Amino acid sequence: MVQEVYGKKGVEVQTMVVSIIIPTYNEESFLSTCLDSLLSLNYPKEHFEIIVVDNGSTDHTREIAQTYGVKIIRDDSKNVSGLRNLGVTQARGDIIAFVDADCIVSKNWLKNASIYFDNLPIAAWGSPPIPPKEANWVQKTWFLVRQKEEQIQDVDWLESMNLFVRKRKFTELGGFNETLVTCEDADFSYKMRKFGKIVSDSAIEVIHLGEASTAKDFVKKEIWRGQGNLKGILSHGLLFKELPSLSIPFYFGIFLPVLLAVSIITLSRDLLSALVILYFLPSLGVLFKVRRKKIAVSDMLRLFFLIQLYFFSRTVAILKNTRKSA
Repeated sequence: MVQEVYGKKGVEVQTMVVSIIIPTYNEESFLSTCLDSLLSLNYPKEHFEIIVVDNGSTDHTREIAQTYGVKIIRDDSKNVSGLRNLGVTQARGDIIAFVDADCIVSKNWLKNASIYFDNLPIAAWGSPPIPPKEANWVQKTWFLVRQKEEQIQDVDWLESMNLFVRKRKFTELGGFNETLVTCEDADFSYKMRKFGKIVSDSAIEVIHLGEASTAKDFVKKEIWRGQGNLKGILSHGLLFKELPSLSIPFYFGIFLPVLLAVSIITLSRDLLSALVILYFLPSLGVLFKVRRKKIAVSDMLRLFFLIQLYFFSRTVAILKNTRKSA
């Protein structure tokens, strides 16, 4: 929907209406903070709507949403992809903005995103959500991987907790793949690239409050996220740049254990030495990739530790999926 407004000299200006879609399930701890930030936006309130799509919360999520007067849709049967797709079918805006309930948007979030509304060569835009100021070392360190080197740059994909698309293109694409429990945002972005570029602009700022805060939670979340990795690749087709992500679980779950077994059986010191080098090689590759972000040595050491947990978690995720399929 396009609303007509007029400037000081009576010149007609076309203003896009934005539909902000928030999927929820038992989000009473975060939802008020999220909605407060949305209603405090430096943007005309008549030019955006908020749609909460609830997955049958058993806490006070829907009651909280009702006190804010936002549009509420309920569907107990859908996963998060389905909730977002359902929200789009009820949206009146030409621009769709996805944000999660455990996020806080910056005051100029919509204003900064609006510069891309009419930039048709750009198919989707947003930025990686940042950790809060009070975040601990786990949250701050892992963000170093997701943080972009430039304020504005082309990217392969964006997280769905801070993502803008045009409704017409979203509908044409068919929305998110509802068979994916996780990795649906990467799959969606790769498919959306047929319409144009995917752009990250850190000025479109969102703070994520729900990121893993302990090493234990980090492992749990990455095992969960890794469930959809292979299925997502099958959905949009294997891309060359995804090969490292796809091969890592097999590298750590099959190749290195076999090499370890052979080195033990043969009592080969050379093989054991090679095994140690090969084990750390992928981690060193990640550190080399982020070297231009000017990261302190202490943060590099923390990141090195989290990378080990990440590889372990993604390996477990693939092995669990393989066992379920067997």
